[in-house]
Parts: sequence; structure tokens; C-alpha cells
Amino acid sequence: MLVLEDGTRYVGRAWGARGRTFGEAVFSTGMTGYQETLTDPSYAGQIVLMTAPHIGITGVNDEDPESRRIWVNGFVARDPSRVVSNFRANGSLDDQLVADGVVGISGVDTRAVTRRLRDAGVMRSGIFSGADAALDPAEQLRLVRSGEDMRGLNLSDRVSVIAQYRIAPEGERIGLVAVLDLGVKESTLRYLAARGFEVMVLPQSVSAEQLRDLDPDALFFSNGPGDPSASDAHVALLQGALRDGVPFFGICFGNQLLGRALGFGTYKLPFGHRGINQPVVDKTTGRVEITSHNHGFAVDAPIGAPTRSPAGFGLVEVSHVNLNDNVVEGLNALEIPAFSVQYHPEAAAGPHDANYLFDRFRDMVLTTVAARANKKDDK
Repeated sequence: MLVLEDGTRYVGRAWGARGRTFGEAVFSTGMTGYQETLTDPSYAGQIVLMTAPHIGITGVNDEDPESRRIWVNGFVARDPSRVVSNFRANGSLDDQLVADGVVGISGVDTRAVTRRLRDAGVMRSGIFSGADAALDPAEQLRLVRSGEDMRGLNLSDRVSVIAQYRIAPEGERIGLVAVLDLGVKESTLRYLAARGFEVMVLPQSVSAEQLRDLDPDALFFSNGPGDPSASDAHVALLQGALRDGVPFFGICFGNQLLGRALGFGTYKLPFGHRGINQPVVDKTTGRVEITSHNHGFAVDAPIGAPTRSPAGFGLVEVSHVNLNDNVVEGLNALEIPAFSVQYHPEAAAGPHDANYLFDRFRDMVLTTVAARANKKDDK
């Protein structure tokens, strides 16, 4: 049984682990990449429904996970594949869900659930299977309504690493980038290292003093789950780095935190953007990119002419906009070396339209490092 906070109920078949689980019900429109979705830390605290009807045919493998484990609280699909058919697979999705203790449900009219979430907005939910499916419906609903609300929830400490670690650069080293792990994906780290960055992955609890002691050439804030309004410490950390002139790039949650650091607000979207087919326009070039998304919050910044940062960081422009609903999808600071996007340029399992943003970050860091060197020479 899938039970929504508003009392809506959907009957299906037990899938994955048996028992009960709770989380915010969201839907993802990607037709491929379910293994990457399951292992994306940004989905922590959520029950994810796949709108694509047939899930699991390519099984699971050891190459595609985006992190060390499955993070979704629950998983919903209409028609799980009964067989695995891919030369890279070394297991089935069903077996992986059982092994990781993920309670799921199949045989559900996922189109009906999606329409409900689009009309009413995402909401708390629960999946009940095995003995828990026999609980009184009123008790099931009570349990769902007593669950966590994503508003005001800080989940960074649940997904971040405990200790820092280093990834060596590929080819010529261009500098050290400090990556604040708020739920970082493996693809992001690979793309940074591939561009010559020595990558130092830091726990979300790192202090401003610890960051300054590292003396990084650049700072990167990753994607991650939770409400950006509940991350005041991360905002303060970023503001200090921006005042020190450290070049910054943020994606997804990192975009929301840059927005807050610049003095803008954030708000919760009715049902968010989740999937790998979201159209975004780059306002500088007019180019439309098909992009990968996973976010339920957005930055409240004026779209149009550049505006002054309320926090005193100079002019800021909204660089990217979602063509479906006009949501802010990117920020570009015009007087300091900082930019961010709301979507995922690493985009595993695709698309790769926005992968160039890692090159833009590399170029920005090289320019800033060269400018600092020239100033030292002048002195």
C-alpha cells in the first residue's frame, strides 16, 4: 500500500524489502538511469516514483552508482522487469533493493500518482508491505502524517563524508579545489579531476578556519538533500570564501546556497524538477539545453537585468531559466569569481549538454590564479 499525506491510497505489489518506510513522495521523469537515481544522495528522505513504466531491465552493475549506497527512502514503479538483459549487469534491481533494505511497491498506477502530486504538490507518504500492509488504514495515515516535513530539514550530515579525502588530478595539475560534500556524486568528482584539479572532498561540518588552512585555489559546493534555509552554517562558510576572493562553482543545492550567500531567498516548489529531460535556456547565448534535475527548492532572484547582491557582493545576473515554469536555474556574479547552476552538468546517465560548465569553472580558476600571480609580481 502506498499512502499519501492527504489520505489517497494506492494498492500494489510488495517489491524489494518488506516492511514500512516513510518520506516525501516525488516523481522522476527520467526514462533511463534508475541506478544513478537510487544512489543520488539528493534523494535522501524521499520516496521516489518513476514515471517511466518499465524499470529494471538493465539490472544493476558496479560501474554506475553515484555514491556508496542507495539513498532513497522508498521506490515506486509500475512494471519492474522480471528478467535482466544487459551485458554489464551483475545483479537485479529487486535483489539490490532487498540487500539495501529499501521498501518498494510495484503494480501501481504511477500516472495517477504523478497527476495527484502535480495537482496537490509533493507530500509526506509511506509504503506498507508484508505484515505492515495489514495495519488499520487510519493508523497507516497517522504514521505518514507524523513523518518528517522537508521544509526546514537539514539532511547534509546524513549524506556527507565524515573525514576528508583526496583525488589526484588527471594530467597537468592546475590547482586545488575544495569540494564541500553535501551529497556529492561520483561523476562530479571525476569531471573535476579530469580537468586537472586536485580534488579535496570535505565533510559538510568543515569550519572556515579549516578551509582557510587548506588554502584552496577554488571552492565547489555539491548537490544534496534538504531545505537550503536550514543551512546557515554553509551559507556563512561560503560568504567568507567569497570575501576572500576564492573562485566558486555550485550545482543544485550549491546553487541555492550561493543564492542565499548573495542575499536572495529560497522557496519550495510545488512538485520540483526531477528527471533528465528539463529544458533550460542560457540567457547569455540563447542556447537551450536539455538537463538533468533533482531539486524541490529554488532561488528567489529577479529574472531580467542584473541586480545588486543584497549581501554586498556586487552585481548578479540570473544566467539560466527553466522553460517549463520560469524557475531560476543559474546565477552568475559579475564582480566576483562565482557562478552556479540548479541542474546537474555531470548528468549521469545523461544528457551531457551542460558538461561544458566544468570547462568554464576551470577557465575561471586559471584566470583568477593568473591575476593573483600578476599582483604578486607587481609588488
